[in-house]
Amino acid sequence: MHNKAALSRRDLLKKGSTGLAALAIGPSLLAISQPLAARTLANIGELQGPDANGIRLPAGFSSRVIAAAGQRVRRSFWNRTHYRWHSYPDGGATFATPDGGWVYVSNSETISLLGGGAGAIRFHADGSINDAYRILGGTNINCAGGPTPWQTWLSCEEVDFGRVYECDPFGASPARVRRGLGYFKHEAAAVDPVFNMVYLTEDEGDGRFYRFIPAGHHHDGSLNLDEGILQVAAMDSQGYVEWLDLPNPTPNALQTPTREQLPQSSAFDGGEGCWYSHGFVYFTTKGDNKVWQLDTNLNRLTVVYDAATSTNPILTGVDNLTVSSGGDLLVAEDGGDMQIVVIDTDGKVAPLLQVTGQDDSEITGPAFSPDGTRLYFSSQRGSDIFGGGNGFGITYEITGPFQQFVTL
Repeated sequence: MHNKAALSRRDLLKKGSTGLAALAIGPSLLAISQPLAARTLANIGELQGPDANGIRLPAGFSSRVIAAAGQRVRRSFWNRTHYRWHSYPDGGATFATPDGGWVYVSNSETISLLGGGAGAIRFHADGSINDAYRILGGTNINCAGGPTPWQTWLSCEEVDFGRVYECDPFGASPARVRRGLGYFKHEAAAVDPVFNMVYLTEDEGDGRFYRFIPAGHHHDGSLNLDEGILQVAAMDSQGYVEWLDLPNPTPNALQTPTREQLPQSSAFDGGEGCWYSHGFVYFTTKGDNKVWQLDTNLNRLTVVYDAATSTNPILTGVDNLTVSSGGDLLVAEDGGDMQIVVIDTDGKVAPLLQVTGQDDSEITGPAFSPDGTRLYFSSQRGSDIFGGGNGFGITYEITGPFQQFVTL
């Protein structure tokens, strides 16, 4: 459950700017008639039976397959792009384009020899597919990552001494390693645009929670991610965090890993998804099925969901996450019941969707389109009824009346 102080501040902030997970929704008659307490994705309604793609959705929502691993992404049935969708799609995000469309970026959690890196699908303003292409190659086990306010994608390698690569979602510029973000088993990244810091999770049983303070800005307004100070969190019994400077943020294989350099820092059991929204950074830890909230003003961590103590523990295998502008957390399951689960600002927990028939897979990369009318995600090791993906991943789009369940 959210603490009361966090709730009141969050309720105020969510009425302001929409932040990175923009869910900009216009009013509708139904939304206006609903009481504010009801306008949360946690009240979206019961899931219906599986649709033609094997996805259970609330009434009024529908799904479509937009890409399958190994197959060229289609503009239409007969018109295909040149890009064969990568295997094992993982973390993702969307980016608005000048023509009113958007790009959905997706990592590939496999090794370089099998096409590891990241790819992107570009959409027209009406939601139809425009193009698809690679934005990162030659890397290994790119798991999650995070978008930046200056319209780039941070793709994280989940390997020992892994790097973070800054990628151009529009495919115009080459990806670059950002040394300032350290070398460790990276999972996800989230940029705080108010205090100009980057938060990072580490997928280890004794992983750490990191913060990067850049040396400054570039002329284009982006942060300098090559030079600065990488810190690690040390949490006290009340959840308050002291940030400790790492002595060697970029160790090699013969040197002490970052998570072991400062034993007084706090261990987190398998850091996964990480997202910034309205003054808070949220992240998940899969080893203990918890969802955490960092108040970036107070530097205080609280647990907003714990499967072991929740009165409605339907969320397990916590993994990637995103946040709607209404403040709802959307947490994807790695295993569990193959759901995307909503946690609202009152701590209510409810399923948003469920993928059936793919129990050996995991849900990855949840992200709303910039206008909030569509939700994207992947089944990392899934396939559709026609064999698309072949067990190496398939990516979906969900459409429906999201705006009726969002309080701005």
